[in-house]
Amino acid sequence: MNNYKMENIRNIAVMGHGKCGKTTLVEAMLFNAGATDRMGSVLDGTSVCDYDTEEIKRQLSVSCAFAPVEWKDTKLNVIDTPGFFDFVGEVKEGLRAADSALIALSGRSGVSVGTEQVFKYARTKGVPIVFFVNKIDDNRADYQRTLEEMKEKFGKSITPFVYPIREGDEFKGFVDIVDMTARRYEGQDRVDIPVPEGMAEIVAPLRDMIMEAVAETDDALMNKYFNGEEFTFDEIQKAIRKGVKDGSIYPVYCGSGLDNIGVRSLMDGISKYLPAPNEIAEIAHVASSGEPIEVVQEVSDSAAAIVFKTIADPYVGKMSAFRVYSGTVNADSTLFNANKGENERIGKLYMLRGKKQIEVKSVSAGDIGVVAKLDKTGTGDTLCAENKNIILTGIDFPEPVLSMAVEAVKKGDEEKIISGLNKLAEEDPTFSITNNTETKQTLINGQGEQHIDILSSKLKAKYGVEMNLSEPIVAYRETIRGKVKAEGKHKKQSGGHGQYGHVFIEFEPCVSEEMIFEEKVFGGSVPKNYFPAVEKGLRDACASGVLAGYPVVNLKATLVDGSYHPVDSSEMAFKTAAAIAFKDGIANAKPVLLEPIGKLRVYIPEAVMGDIIGDINKRRGQIMGMGESDREGLNLVEAEVPMAEMFKYATDLRSMSQGRGTFTFAFERYQEAPANVAQKVIEDRKNS
Repeated sequence: MNNYKMENIRNIAVMGHGKCGKTTLVEAMLFNAGATDRMGSVLDGTSVCDYDTEEIKRQLSVSCAFAPVEWKDTKLNVIDTPGFFDFVGEVKEGLRAADSALIALSGRSGVSVGTEQVFKYARTKGVPIVFFVNKIDDNRADYQRTLEEMKEKFGKSITPFVYPIREGDEFKGFVDIVDMTARRYEGQDRVDIPVPEGMAEIVAPLRDMIMEAVAETDDALMNKYFNGEEFTFDEIQKAIRKGVKDGSIYPVYCGSGLDNIGVRSLMDGISKYLPAPNEIAEIAHVASSGEPIEVVQEVSDSAAAIVFKTIADPYVGKMSAFRVYSGTVNADSTLFNANKGENERIGKLYMLRGKKQIEVKSVSAGDIGVVAKLDKTGTGDTLCAENKNIILTGIDFPEPVLSMAVEAVKKGDEEKIISGLNKLAEEDPTFSITNNTETKQTLINGQGEQHIDILSSKLKAKYGVEMNLSEPIVAYRETIRGKVKAEGKHKKQSGGHGQYGHVFIEFEPCVSEEMIFEEKVFGGSVPKNYFPAVEKGLRDACASGVLAGYPVVNLKATLVDGSYHPVDSSEMAFKTAAAIAFKDGIANAKPVLLEPIGKLRVYIPEAVMGDIIGDINKRRGQIMGMGESDREGLNLVEAEVPMAEMFKYATDLRSMSQGRGTFTFAFERYQEAPANVAQKVIEDRKNS
């Protein structure tokens, strides 16, 4: 692959709703550029970008993949990203390396929820956006309706650059509205034809829209427009580039990725209108002070790159994909990891096309490369010259929203599972592994059921171990509502020294989660040297309550009396006596079960607020507040909900809100469980 100057590179993240044809569109781009001899198929498992076993099996993308192509005088670094919500982390990784976004959508389905989500991601990143209305050859596709939906959702910047030509129900080509030429397809052959009769009236107002958008980019052009003067083609192209860069123009192309129609015109548009890497400002932070600083994106400057994706390969090892912002990264060199404060050895360098590795000697500013076996560097880290003293902006990954308990299928595989999951976590920062010491469960926390299911499949395929998944155990608590005095006596004689411990303890509720121990013994009925043993016996007993074996909290225990034997008494005997008193006393002090309550914050469109509130009520939640949120177009509902009712809430919320809702949920406090809930928990615990 040739070396390209920064001004001749385009880094594009291809995004969109699942099943809109992104990977097939990228496949057509690869074929058009001569990077492949034939177009692969997602359905047949032969596409370049969907090469992972899980992607082939499920016929969907689960990770971002790279498809660099050489198109005329430009290198297009195309990054194919997944379309399903569970893999949002991959989308954000791909977008971090990109300078622009190509959003694909189906001409049949129109603007889907996923289309809206990736548009928000691109807007947040501040990159230029171009749209491709795919599957326009479907006789149920409606380009005009799709354009209207796009204008409604994304504003007046939506600017169609092409309009489809139909003969009956068949899609035959399109009119290029910018240069007012028409292109007709016969199979893969494309010929330029005059604008078909009757279409000039359709596209004329669309061309006026482009000319108006062009005029708005410059005062001189605006004067020319109002004076009725024609723009030169060079003026149009320059103005479009400016408008695309500042977000006042979102070009819209259309065609069929599957039939490779309209894709070459799209690639021409990407080359002509999307900005080069050094045209998009990159803000970093001074490593020593945290001050923001703009990166000088020049090949002649010292090296600075960000690792935006990690790939865990069981054979090659860890591979790190990086985007260079300044200078040149050379093979067999050393760079400084500014995040970790350590040097990192750079070995061989590659460019990836799907799973194919293309070895290169260097990767220059504006380009994307891959290096294997970095020791200290992870996703989001900055690699630079040691004197560079900057940290490039990392990636804001979403927090996990669903937890599942992990158990090894084969006994003895526990360590292999943890090791495999940790390796998978290197390439996917959107899930985590935690160990709940109280419930003695290992939890895998991810973005949804499909996400965790695929992680389980990858674990088996890559590392040869299987795990079972189940609902996590809820960490209930027990406490008392009454005050009692209980006796505990431990007396045992079995030849030689016996065992004797005798205590009277008062138990009552208190506000402290930790047990409070006091002693009010008079007359030496229990010697002071046994007080610690009594306390230890009580604290150990608190680990398992009398109702369902959950820890006991909010308890005060006061040692008030007892007796001892000068020979047979011991610390162990008094510890045992205290445990006996605990069991008897707690059982008679009106014990109750406490359930954990979490603070829920749901961000949802107003249209589904009633459904969300109704669902929260069904989960025994209490609404604490409602109103507008700081998130664009969404309302906020705050509630307190029992944590036992929130398993799989992420899945349910997506269904109720059509994927538009998000939420945060965190433990808040414990409160007494209703009698019917407590009874069921107690029975389930006894039967487990």
